[in-house]
Amino acid sequence: MSEVTVRPVTTKAEEQAFLRMPWTVYKDDPAWVAPIWKEHVNYFDAAHNAELRHITMEKFVAWRGDEPCGTIIPFINHRYNEVWNEKAGWFGQFEFIDDEEVAHALLQTAEEWVKGQGATRILGPATYSTNSEVGMLVEGYEHPPMLLTPHARPYYHTYIQSRGGYEKEMDLWHYFFNGEGWGGKKADQLPEKLTRIVEKIRKRRNFVVRPISLRNFDKEVEIVKELYTKAWAKNWAAVPIDEEEMKQLEEELRPVIDPAITFFVEVDGEPVAFGAPFVNLYEPLRKVHCKPGEPYWWQLLRLIWHWKIAGSVSSVRVALLGILEEYRGMGIDGLLYYDMIKGGLPRGYMNIEFSWILESNDMMNRGARLLGGEVYKIYRVFTKTL
Repeated sequence: MSEVTVRPVTTKAEEQAFLRMPWTVYKDDPAWVAPIWKEHVNYFDAAHNAELRHITMEKFVAWRGDEPCGTIIPFINHRYNEVWNEKAGWFGQFEFIDDEEVAHALLQTAEEWVKGQGATRILGPATYSTNSEVGMLVEGYEHPPMLLTPHARPYYHTYIQSRGGYEKEMDLWHYFFNGEGWGGKKADQLPEKLTRIVEKIRKRRNFVVRPISLRNFDKEVEIVKELYTKAWAKNWAAVPIDEEEMKQLEEELRPVIDPAITFFVEVDGEPVAFGAPFVNLYEPLRKVHCKPGEPYWWQLLRLIWHWKIAGSVSSVRVALLGILEEYRGMGIDGLLYYDMIKGGLPRGYMNIEFSWILESNDMMNRGARLLGGEVYKIYRVFTKTL
């Protein structure tokens, strides 16, 4: 068998090998969702991905002879290091065939690269922060990924651990809820405790829950940005989103925002919390079977067909929920859960994921359990001292 070599991407052919690797790794995985090719390409290009403009990175491909067999991106997230006063490096796009030697060679390359950039430890996988895709799936491989969450092979985390020196930095829990258990489209069987809490809060507090306005979407996004920045500032590994990144997110997420399930909570006209589920675009995208190099218009046309014409989306991911610190513990989370459920079930959103929730976030985990949720996926971020 040929020796494994890991080389940085310098040619168009190597770039294609890097970009096409997921199709090799997941070709027989029924749970994987192939991304739209153009969006996949742009994700690694600073000219199209605003988050990359405060990141220094290098793309690598592992080879056995002339065959590509794995990829990795070591990178320095300068904003993360500034916020957390660290000298940390990260790795992402860690995709490889079932070969321990390949996995170890990729990790060694990433470790050496970030160390050469002055990093004293490495974390990952992530592409590229907690504002995008983060963590490696370590439980729940049989379930397809929801919007903006990665997938993985079961051997991935095994080979990280066998590399030596890697420990768990944080686990991210994903909860699943079946809307039929809440009464289906009638939404008349919500947990009694939740209903009782919500009734008391509405009587005793001056909280006003209102839906997002798509007519004033630009202004609404600004409110989300401000609340998100304040509410998540102390969260593990959080980094603020700048104006350019928020504008990009606004364009990407507008199609998957449904006003029937997206709410702000206000006190005396001032927003203090928000809840933003995303319509799970991966559900129809999974049926598109996107292939590398296909024209964007052709993949988009098939997506629209499976989404808007041939069927409907039955799943949502509750990805963003933020409450200003001074208003926590007052039941606002219960108000948001209640109104999101009451708004979503009649629209057919029966498969619901709350994610991701830090294993250390007691308040959010209590809320998920109150609603009857179960952890059905676990994503893990690893770390190693260099």
